[in-house]
Amino acid sequence: MISRSTGLLFALMAVTIFAIQDGISKHLGTAYPPIFVTMIRYWAFAGFVPILSSRAPGGVKGTAVSNTLFVQICRGVLLVGQIVVSVFSFSRVGLAATHTIFAATPLIVACLSVPLLGETVGWRRWTAIGIGFLGILMIVNPLHATFDFKIIVPILGTTMFALYSVLTRLAGRSDRPETSFFYTGMAGAVAITFIGPFYWANITFSDWFWMLILCITGMSGHYFLIRAYAVLDAVAVQPMFYIQSVLVCIIGVLLFDETMTINMIAGCAVVIGAGGFTLWREARLGKSRPPIEPPGAL
Repeated sequence: MISRSTGLLFALMAVTIFAIQDGISKHLGTAYPPIFVTMIRYWAFAGFVPILSSRAPGGVKGTAVSNTLFVQICRGVLLVGQIVVSVFSFSRVGLAATHTIFAATPLIVACLSVPLLGETVGWRRWTAIGIGFLGILMIVNPLHATFDFKIIVPILGTTMFALYSVLTRLAGRSDRPETSFFYTGMAGAVAITFIGPFYWANITFSDWFWMLILCITGMSGHYFLIRAYAVLDAVAVQPMFYIQSVLVCIIGVLLFDETMTINMIAGCAVVIGAGGFTLWREARLGKSRPPIEPPGAL
């Protein structure tokens, strides 16, 4: 049996690979339409999903059977749209600024879970949510004279991913994780194929290399994430995604000359602290999350 420490190592490898993937996404998303970049990623991922599904109980046919088909399709389409927004945000807003906003995902999930899932959020978590949103205000700094309205893009991406996460919980009440994973890839691939070809671009030979690496990181990152979820509860893996945010900020600063302002650093620390507390409270209350990807992971 794989030990818990090995499971944590798998999770660390996954978030490290996803951080590298985000850096490549910024490079490609700056040079080519984000919809086109996302489509190529999804085509590669759509080839990876049946391979994993064939190893699940019932094979591909059994995995595709869903009790919440409409919800599964909606969450798959929502995620592919969120990834387009993420790639756009990486290239136009910046890796560091985008991921500091993405850190608020658990807080928005907690808010949406009340009306959409009928869950109860106690005063401790409502307090953490309020503090977390104060951290978001510190990051976007709306009172600053040079406030950039492009910061709304990662806020939109964070909200979309939080809604996707809630729909994943909803589907997980009656469907297996393998089924949710299947529709994450296949529904998104079909949806993006209706739009992506209209944004087709000629890619240089060197950028085809980076596109190949992008697809490989997506598949390998999910492989290690699945291995981690096979050993650990989701609530133990979820906080590891904060490490991804830190790594992405480092990549943005060192490789893309991005700037982490004091208010961004302080606000990110507040958001991570509030989000970590929210996840901890869920673990204490015995609520587990179904396996889901970090924002922009595919």
